[in-house]
Amino acid sequence: MLDLNRLKALHAVHVYGSVGAAADALMVTPSAVSQQIAKLERETGARLMERNGRGVRLTDAAGLLAEHAERILALVETAEADFEALRGAVVGRLHLGAFPTAARGLMPAALSGLRERHPDLHVLLNEREPERVVREVARGELDLGIIQDWMNRPMAMPEGLSRATLLDDIADVVVPSGHPFAASKEVELAALSGEQWISSAPGTVCHDWLVFTLRNADLEPEISCMADEYPTQMALVAAGLGCAIIPRLGRDRVPEGASVVPLRPRQSRRIYAVWRTDAARRPAIRAAVEALTQASRAHENAWATV
Repeated sequence: MLDLNRLKALHAVHVYGSVGAAADALMVTPSAVSQQIAKLERETGARLMERNGRGVRLTDAAGLLAEHAERILALVETAEADFEALRGAVVGRLHLGAFPTAARGLMPAALSGLRERHPDLHVLLNEREPERVVREVARGELDLGIIQDWMNRPMAMPEGLSRATLLDDIADVVVPSGHPFAASKEVELAALSGEQWISSAPGTVCHDWLVFTLRNADLEPEISCMADEYPTQMALVAAGLGCAIIPRLGRDRVPEGASVVPLRPRQSRRIYAVWRTDAARRPAIRAAVEALTQASRAHENAWATV
């Protein structure tokens, strides 16, 4: 009988390409992964890993077994989902991933509500960039993810995933208080020619979106500062170092020295919950989506009164 935990370790090495990366994904030590695979070698009587320079590589036998492991693990997940649905109880473990502003802006209220209503559900939250969330949900490493895509640059979704819209998050431009548009009711994006911009790091969704959006408005982005946290970006704006486009979910108190102005045309990103379609019958998934929906409505209602 093949042990599921050992198959999971082998499958993770197959997917991520190294023992260290597999250990990170499974949240265990590299030594634990190596031990599981060594036990699987004894169980199967086949060599599954061999030295490759400073690292290791999987043998052909391991590749074949990893392909079977993927199907076996998917069947186990389906069986667990069906069993939970039959019981109708919100129990067990739920592993969530969310991009940073959703982790800060939505998850505290959502997780607090889940804990209050379903005390037998054990939730683990990890902060991830949206693309990584999608990959890990698709691979079964996360049960549920919170992702974003900008209206003018949607994110591709792999097959086998379902999603629910949580909210549309409007983005405004933040300018120094002495800026010519600081007191405006709104500003055309195209009117912000010649500005210096503050952005997140290259390769992130928000940086790539900013460059794409500015160029679509015939503005060549001149980025003066890069910071991944929106409060840091706003502090840099308040210091007179440039302008930034900040989604409302990512906004804290507007610092002295900065002003927020709505953009025309309106810029917004759509925020989704995403999960594997095969796991949709799990009561825990449905409960988490409901809690996230309630937290999103509370956020929208709070902005409606501003």
